[in-house]
Amino acid sequence: MNEWFLLALLDAFFAALATIFAKIGLQNVDSITATALRSVVMMLFAVGMMLAFRGTGFVSTITSREALYILLSGIAGGASWVLYFLALQKGETTPVSLVDKSSLAFVVLLSVLILHEELTVKKIIAVGLVLAAIYILAV
Repeated sequence: MNEWFLLALLDAFFAALATIFAKIGLQNVDSITATALRSVVMMLFAVGMMLAFRGTGFVSTITSREALYILLSGIAGGASWVLYFLALQKGETTPVSLVDKSSLAFVVLLSVLILHEELTVKKIIAVGLVLAAIYILAV
């Protein structure tokens, strides 16, 4: 098994746990406040991991271009979390999570348009199946 696949599978598992814990925690909490608190916890966790496993040496090697894209990624991720928590608070966990996974279609589209990655038949079929599953669950 490829290392990236195992890491991505673990990522999916922890994302599922995060969704379940968030749904439980959002019962009587404002979703934007919950997102902000979650962000602080995630930041502290990530900084702790960086310090424990990487130190601070890599920070000085980041170029201004890389920093800009990391910043933009953080803004996009923050917007995603706020909207996800709002949707999770208002809807059922499974459909909200499944629609969230439609990000795969956007990733494929944007990776072709921006990163000039190859659009393969396999990617088109996979996105089609994901979108079909979203439709089936949403209807």
